[in-house]
Amino acid sequence: MWRCGPPATEQLRGVLDELGLHDTMFTIRTMADQAEAERLGFTGSPAILVDGQDPFTEPGRVAGLTCRVYRTPDGLA
Repeated sequence: MWRCGPPATEQLRGVLDELGLHDTMFTIRTMADQAEAERLGFTGSPAILVDGQDPFTEPGRVAGLTCRVYRTPDGLA
């Protein structure tokens, strides 16, 4: 498996801790199949929802079981 940096769960926990939100909990959910991804509007992994909304989704992106690439200071990851 190709990875560029820590998994999203480790990154999210680190950011929450840096913000002093040590007691903030989050839930990890795995999409079972394409039908579930379409039903929930899932547009790629990792997806981090804030108050039920995906702040990083691209308008018009089709729902599906895909991997996302994010632009970071060190390049694409």
